[in-house]
Amino acid sequence: MSVGTARTRIDARGKVTGAALYPSERAPEDVLWAKVVFSNEPHARMRSIDTHKAAAVDGVVAVFSAPDVPVNEYGLTMRDQPVFVGIDDTGRSPIPADISRWEADHIALIVATTPHAAAAGAAAVAVEWEQLPIVADLDDALTPTALVHPESGNSNIYVTDRIRKGDVAAGWAQAAVVIEGTYELPYQEHAFLQPEAAVSYVDDEGRVTVEVAGQWTHEDQEQIAHALDLRADQVRVIYPTIGGAFGGREDMSLQIVLALAALRLSGRGERRPIVSRWSREESIVGHHKRHRGRIHTKLGATRDGRITVVEADVHLDAGAYNYTSNKVLGNCHVSVAGAYEVPNARIDSHAVYTNSVPGGAFRGFGAPQGFFAAETQMNKLAAALGIDPVEIRRRNCLREGSVGITQTTMPLGVTLPEVIDACAEVVEARKARAPRQPFSPFASLPPAAGSVRSGRGFACAFKNIGFSFGFPERCEAEIRIHGEGDRIDSVELFHAGAEVGQGSHTAFLQMAAEAVGVPDELVSGHFSDTASSGDSGSASASRLTWMAGNSIRGAAEEAEKHWRDGERPAIGHFRFVPPPTDPLDPETGASTPNFAYGYVAQSVELSVDIDTGHIAVHHVVSAHDVGRAINPVLVESQIEGGVVQAHGYAITENLQVAGARILNPRLSTYLIPGILDIPEAIESVVLELGDALGPWGARGMAEMPLIPYGPAVVAALHDATGVWLHELPLTPDRVVAALRAHGIGGWNGAAGTPPTTEAPAGGL
Repeated sequence: MSVGTARTRIDARGKVTGAALYPSERAPEDVLWAKVVFSNEPHARMRSIDTHKAAAVDGVVAVFSAPDVPVNEYGLTMRDQPVFVGIDDTGRSPIPADISRWEADHIALIVATTPHAAAAGAAAVAVEWEQLPIVADLDDALTPTALVHPESGNSNIYVTDRIRKGDVAAGWAQAAVVIEGTYELPYQEHAFLQPEAAVSYVDDEGRVTVEVAGQWTHEDQEQIAHALDLRADQVRVIYPTIGGAFGGREDMSLQIVLALAALRLSGRGERRPIVSRWSREESIVGHHKRHRGRIHTKLGATRDGRITVVEADVHLDAGAYNYTSNKVLGNCHVSVAGAYEVPNARIDSHAVYTNSVPGGAFRGFGAPQGFFAAETQMNKLAAALGIDPVEIRRRNCLREGSVGITQTTMPLGVTLPEVIDACAEVVEARKARAPRQPFSPFASLPPAAGSVRSGRGFACAFKNIGFSFGFPERCEAEIRIHGEGDRIDSVELFHAGAEVGQGSHTAFLQMAAEAVGVPDELVSGHFSDTASSGDSGSASASRLTWMAGNSIRGAAEEAEKHWRDGERPAIGHFRFVPPPTDPLDPETGASTPNFAYGYVAQSVELSVDIDTGHIAVHHVVSAHDVGRAINPVLVESQIEGGVVQAHGYAITENLQVAGARILNPRLSTYLIPGILDIPEAIESVVLELGDALGPWGARGMAEMPLIPYGPAVVAALHDATGVWLHELPLTPDRVVAALRAHGIGGWNGAAGTPPTTEAPAGGL
């Protein structure tokens, strides 16, 4: 029995000892070095570019720019971005290539014999720009003096989703109480441990090869092939060890430009590998973020707390290019009504171009934004009616047979009531414990008497498993069984699914061992190489274990058929296709958007110093139905990691953007939570209620811990102070300002006397 056991991760030793090789470490000593030149212009038209001085720098081997790209466009779901901004009138793409729409647009790639020479070459690139009006944020975009993409229409709004369910007027007529709010959602930086890096070369079979950290090898391959005007089989993508992703590696960074350099230099007889590494600052400036956005929503309910109607207007800042904004918007769109039975609804959601950093995939994929509004609304409703926050959710939550917000019945296995109850049971048991002692955010300065207040908040959510809205979802696996007679000597698994730190490859091998019925030690894996594996789809959307497990089971069944027929080795290849989904109806939103979901409920206990605004989270209960825990330790690790990442989103991480420029592109000023900032305790409650379609009953779950944390923290802060906040992150200055606006805190008698600042006996 392998499934359900806590196997040690297969990559653990290599990562702990340093033996694991990340992309830029896999190149031999004799390499060339490449540096990307950013435009540094949020909105400007290129009038001229001169690379002659760059090419003349000692050590520079080549300079590549827009005219070198066969098809100067790319994009994961919409090809709206040039590979290089440049003077290019060849008409190879409908996207105007001469306009920089973002400070990190690429304008050139310098290839040299040393990193120093590449940097000197980059500094020597001379560009003349015509400045264009900057569309800095949603306010600028929605009252436009300029269009970011005039080719897409006469508005910066370029995608709109709608929901029209039931009779909204009747819903308001039935409502005895109305809750209304506007919620501001911030950017979040992925802050993965490994900044972008890659190595490229032409392999022995003539394939342009890129070794890079990503999330979907075959999609990277497709985008490279499109831009370089090659067949897919002329491009090879390999993922070595990856230092985290969280959605931040869904889109292109170095893949296309390094592939271009390898292809062009190979044509000149230069076969040395090419390496490029971004600095942390380049990484923060140069890749997409969690979308900032604004949600205005109204909720109506009866006196006993039954929801009668929801209306909402959602705007997500897509930034300069679409990336996955159209898909993130759809996910936010179906989340903003919450995990509840809502009979009547009007929801309009919009993706909006600006000149700021693009928004894209990030753990939760639109659900953290939607549920922040939905769950805060629900907690406000509970407070307004004097109903326990858990009880009001029990009365309204989706359950087996419920009709969702898109007017179709939820997929089988809706276990949200059980998840809510499991979380609530742990919370009730904790209430009998002794209250916490006061905390101080400063080790040397105790809080003033009476200035620390404590509270508890609750929230719940769902999240889709797998790609949505009609995307042709699929996942392939191959298994080879080796042996003689009836004796199985070894099993090989070939799978392209990415290991981005979540332990997926360990889970794959466990599932392969279980499917074939052999001990773990007989199974080996060949992973994340387009030359050896079929398309797995992305390591995203909480899909990879669910989809890969089904593909592995199918491949094992095929291999066993051939084994019984006497074939040695017995090879089974299987392409798993889940139930189909539908696009949202453009007018009503009616659809079957997803084939499976995961469910989560969380409780947060915290204290706040009302004088300083500092928050300390003491205890988090995070309850999940994971269907079946393929590896229980990895499941708990994902819960704990997701909560910590959510803590950063909710409290500490504050990306500063002004004039469409990132102002704090360093981890010294963008504060991801340190060890002393994170919750003191995270209690994982793991239910295994089973998904009928999941492999061995498993559900995807890696995104779920991040989704309800923010609204649970806001609810706990309200429980402690009586004040609702509508904007994340809850930094001390923001908390203090809200408390002072309500006459709370400050060393003016409202909370007692200020703390002593006298030096201890004996002096300093």
